[in-house]
Amino acid sequence: MDKLRRVLSGAEDEEQGLTAQVLDATSLSFGTRVKWFAICFAAGIVCSILGTALLFLPNGTKLFAVFYTLGNLAALFSTCFLMGPVKQIKRMFEPTRLIATIVMLLCLVLTLCAVFWWHKKGLAIIFCILQFLAMTWYSLSYIPFARDAIMKCCTTCLN
Repeated sequence: MDKLRRVLSGAEDEEQGLTAQVLDATSLSFGTRVKWFAICFAAGIVCSILGTALLFLPNGTKLFAVFYTLGNLAALFSTCFLMGPVKQIKRMFEPTRLIATIVMLLCLVLTLCAVFWWHKKGLAIIFCILQFLAMTWYSLSYIPFARDAIMKCCTTCLN
């Protein structure tokens, strides 16, 4: 009976660790989930902008690739707070966004490979551009008919 009283009063959440709460986003309040989403998303934007600014420094390509990739990962991770990590991963690999997800994750890895192992700055920048395009295409999959509208617009412009 005491355990039931704690659950109903919300004291059970206080006993749960932060990791457990993050893994199960439903245990976080709506306000907390929105705050952490905004924090992670803003951090992602700041990292991407900082990385872009560092590109123009001498030997700034490595910093650009790292910060830009971290920015995209933070932006992607931010949505885990809205729907929970398990649901987010399931939705990422749904058939409608499977190709975009694979291309996006592959470009994240290939960007870092190009800059640190292959030492190809131009290739790293190309992979960052592909990261942006894949992340955009992935994000559009959450907006109903957005991809169809973009495809129709591109088809119309090319004809």
